Amino acid sequence: MSSRYTAAARPARERLHTLYFLEGIRAFAPVFLDTEVDMAHVRAHRAQERQEGRRYSVVTYVLHTAARVLDTHPHANAAMHGRFRPRVAEYTSVNGKLTLDATVSGRRVVLSAVLPSLERAGLEEIQRQVDHYRDGVPDEMPEFAGVRTLHKLPRWLGRRAFRHTVGPLSARAERLGTFSVTSLGHRPVDGFHSVGGTTITLGLGRITDRPVVRDGIVTVAPVMRLSLSFDHRVIDGAEAADVLAEVKAGLEGFGPTPDGRTDDGADRTDAAEDLVGSEER
Repeated sequence: MSSRYTAAARPARERLHTLYFLEGIRAFAPVFLDTEVDMAHVRAHRAQERQEGRRYSVVTYVLHTAARVLDTHPHANAAMHGRFRPRVAEYTSVNGKLTLDATVSGRRVVLSAVLPSLERAGLEEIQRQVDHYRDGVPDEMPEFAGVRTLHKLPRWLGRRAFRHTVGPLSARAERLGTFSVTSLGHRPVDGFHSVGGTTITLGLGRITDRPVVRDGIVTVAPVMRLSLSFDHRVIDGAEAADVLAEVKAGLEGFGPTPDGRTDDGADRTDAAEDLVGSEER
């Protein structure tokens, strides 16, 4: 019995930016790590702040924590360009690329937004930027004008324009970020390994109650699977493992300092929020 299919068609124009991106990262040499994070401290922090009317998403905590870790790992906050004469650039600011589940011209697609200088941003400022992209309309937002232009160009020209825009190391941090965070935790997905076009990409799975051992006693805690992919051309596994371990430690120890301030030195005006998008929460 033969299978049935609809008429073959070229990829939707609304997804062309994703195809150009995937072509552009073929030179990557990705390696994948993962760990489990006890999110009890983050959950408690969110609940306490929510009582005061302040809400923050899980990705906001991860962006906040990872930016501070990468600020101490300049070799990982870097990018490589070139095949025969490769060059590596290390960046002084930590810019987070966040993936978004969005609709463009009626088509569900993945978009990305770059949040700059996160190593200096408190939770409130990070959440403000997350909300801006979460609540905006991609068909109208000026930040996505370049993506909309790519969709209109002939495909040979669109590929060239994409490479010209994100390829140079001098523009990479601003246009592609220095690390990426992506999440599918709104669905029953435990592990999520992705290559975000940056040397470090963090993938967030769902948070679910699991048995953990504390002080030799088995108890139940909210656990999140956290994956990290790294470009082996830029760093080695030992440093990538250090980054993952420090992000895990930062999330598991998240909370106020004794003087009532968050660990980033900002006043405790941070809060929490439930999932905020298909690939961003």
